[in-house]
Amino acid sequence: MKKIAVVGLGIIGGSICGALTKAGYYVDGFGRSEASVQFALQAGYVRARGETLADYDVVFIAVPPKATMEYLDKGVFKDGALVMDICGVKSSLEKVVYSKPRNYRYVGTHPMAGKETSGIASASPDLFKNANLIITHAPQTEAEDIREAKEYAHAMKFGKIVECTAEEHDKKIALTSQLAHIVSNAYVKSPQVRHCDGFTGGSFQDMTRIAGVDEKMWIELYMENQEYIVAELEGLIENLSVYCDCLKRNDAEGLAETLKEGRLIRETIKRGND
Repeated sequence: MKKIAVVGLGIIGGSICGALTKAGYYVDGFGRSEASVQFALQAGYVRARGETLADYDVVFIAVPPKATMEYLDKGVFKDGALVMDICGVKSSLEKVVYSKPRNYRYVGTHPMAGKETSGIASASPDLFKNANLIITHAPQTEAEDIREAKEYAHAMKFGKIVECTAEEHDKKIALTSQLAHIVSNAYVKSPQVRHCDGFTGGSFQDMTRIAGVDEKMWIELYMENQEYIVAELEGLIENLSVYCDCLKRNDAEGLAETLKEGRLIRETIKRGND
């Protein structure tokens, strides 16, 4: 059986360890802190503490973008090892990987799963059950490498698996993830937000759930994907200005049309996800 290493024992890395171990694979973990390594060992998520990356046939890199690029550029891997990252940006990583010949095989992945909390204490072997997974490919990517990546994805119980280019990934994620976190973070800056006890329901909870981003990690994602995020932000600001203008003009008919347009678009999204 192939030896698997997971670098980074946060919520995603810890969950990868737990899911693959549960599926019967032998997994070792590399963590920055002794506490995360001990947690993974005691929880049974890993077989042992990782020592040397070059000992492993498969390596998952589950750390922030800059650290991931450092591993991809300077890490010493086993000849022919399959190396996969889980970053929320992909174009920057591909540039690093294909900037010079490498002795390893590379496949980009992005699990569309997580929680509002972070750290290995929030990890779960079942975190990825029925979740979406994005797999990115470049002209250099071999079909066999994609097939192997999907083998591990199925073992972790992912649901829908989508394949695309790094560029398409970054463009879509700017909308579906990164913009959503920015909007939530901005929404809670209203001066009224601290005095809403008893006035909130599901809408408020939905809008504020992901406001508490870890700025140290997310700033790396934003800066690596700033072109697409800026485009989405500008589009959102333009759309919001229409609602604001209708209200300022006391234009009920225009506001109704604007709301109807959004409702109809939302209905097409629901149908597409069924």
